[in-house]
Amino acid sequence: MNRVRIYVSAVVAAALITGIAVYSIAPGLDVRFVWAALWLSGISVGAMLLGYQLPGGALGSIGFIPVVATALLVPNWIAVAAVACSNLLTEFVTKKEWFKRAFNGAQVALSTALAILVYRGLGGRSLLDIGAQPVPDIVTEIWLPLLAMVFTFVAANTLAVSGAIAIDERKSVIRVWRHNHLGAIVYDLFASPAVFLLAWLYARFGPAGAALLTLPLLGVRQLYKTNRQLENVNQELLELMVKAIEARDPYTSGHSRRVAHYSRLIARAVGLNSKQIERIGVAALLHDVGKIHEVYAPILQKPDKLTADEWAIMQTHPIKSADLVSTVSQLRDIVGAVRHHHENWDGNGYPDGLAGDAIPLASRIILFADTIDAMTTDRPYRKAMTEAQVRAELLKHKGKQFDPAVCESLLASPMFGLLFSPAPREMTPDPATVTESGDRRQGKGKASERLAVRAS
Repeated sequence: MNRVRIYVSAVVAAALITGIAVYSIAPGLDVRFVWAALWLSGISVGAMLLGYQLPGGALGSIGFIPVVATALLVPNWIAVAAVACSNLLTEFVTKKEWFKRAFNGAQVALSTALAILVYRGLGGRSLLDIGAQPVPDIVTEIWLPLLAMVFTFVAANTLAVSGAIAIDERKSVIRVWRHNHLGAIVYDLFASPAVFLLAWLYARFGPAGAALLTLPLLGVRQLYKTNRQLENVNQELLELMVKAIEARDPYTSGHSRRVAHYSRLIARAVGLNSKQIERIGVAALLHDVGKIHEVYAPILQKPDKLTADEWAIMQTHPIKSADLVSTVSQLRDIVGAVRHHHENWDGNGYPDGLAGDAIPLASRIILFADTIDAMTTDRPYRKAMTEAQVRAELLKHKGKQFDPAVCESLLASPMFGLLFSPAPREMTPDPATVTESGDRRQGKGKASERLAVRAS
């Protein structure tokens, strides 16, 4: 909590400093500016009160549209003060703790002040001064400063909020930002026309003009909320499916989620982009989904070593997983990644015996994550391997089980060390329930399985 309060204090101080900077370049007091700021701040209060919860603990809303419109109409200290006060008013209505109120008021003021500094630095002027010109002329004059203003506000706002959550939950700022805001960033940037329209309507027609946009803004808010809800439902359904599968095998409790986490880290080490990393994470989460079929239930629960026939059945689970994943249209791009996550670089894997570059890159990455999870999990007959031991095993089987290029990139990357950070609690198996089951007991298959290292 002390770290969070230090962070909040730093954000408050930054808001004061940037507010003073805005005042120093635009110290005037214009009654038109005061009224505009008051009217649009009132709209922003309503928008913020209609906010919706984001999965990482942040609150989403379209309140930034009237806030940035305020800065477009009033690019001086009045906008910063009005935005801070309206946000604090919203916080008091919602009855949050004092430091949360202080943080939310300060981070919005900071974001607004930075946006105004960028806007004025690029030559932007108040729309109240140029709003009487033909719209094409206005757009020609301010389109670049406006886009820069929106980008600056959104970036500062989302990063400040993500920083607070990351410190509180001891997570990566970028990871929190991606989880909460990456999916909405396109919508935020495409909101620039809405920002301009709201400000222009006020400049030309006063408060009545701004009121004309109220219903469309509520429609935008509903679009944001619905999009986020659909994303949440999809993710929760995937998690539910994975938990249902893992319930059959005590060992695998948290396994798929750890493999998804490791796969994302390895994909980052390889240099893939954010979209590719996310899709590989989804494929890794679902790599064992085929084990939900009844044919695997008695094998997964068997305490003894598997027979040859049982091992042959277990080797079909990637096919079953791929078949299930292919039934969801939005997941068809990861079917290959799921089907081939047990293929070895030298062609000795299953189910299709693919080798080398014929194996999808996502599958090769999931194989690393799957096997690393095996090596770093305690067994009844051995303790989890250390970072040095895992490194040695990966090097030993490079070019046989593992893609040499991926192996070299991973071992040379800081991401490798992050693989050994403590896993979140929900990803950690209960040592009291760990048993050997499924393809982990056969004693043949992957090279690392022959070394009592499990990859399921």
